[in-house]
Amino acid sequence: MGQFRKRMYEEHAHKFSTDDHYNIAYKKVKRIKGFYSHLRIYLIINVLIIISNLNRDFFGSSFNENGLSEWHIYSTAIFWGIGLLAHGLSVFGRDIFFGHDWEEKKIQEYMDKSDNQNKWQ
Repeated sequence: MGQFRKRMYEEHAHKFSTDDHYNIAYKKVKRIKGFYSHLRIYLIINVLIIISNLNRDFFGSSFNENGLSEWHIYSTAIFWGIGLLAHGLSVFGRDIFFGHDWEEKKIQEYMDKSDNQNKWQ
């Protein structure tokens, strides 16, 4: 924990320790942070795997273009990606793109558009 967050937590711990909303929000933020750390590691490792397979002779000057067509290069990214997708769904929920407010916002947007069009007719 960073020094600033630790000091802030210690100063306000008595306020937040009994607040259920704070505890729920804190756990959600920790889960989101964990997902982004997982995503960052996924990207770094898979880029390194692809680069290392392109240039198998690390100290030589050879470049292997055929390395991109081999299955074992992408298998790690595909299967780990499935796990990452499951992690993302567990953190953000199933309604990532079409949340519960999405329908209401779209209805309001179309109503506003129709109101603007009717003003000029």
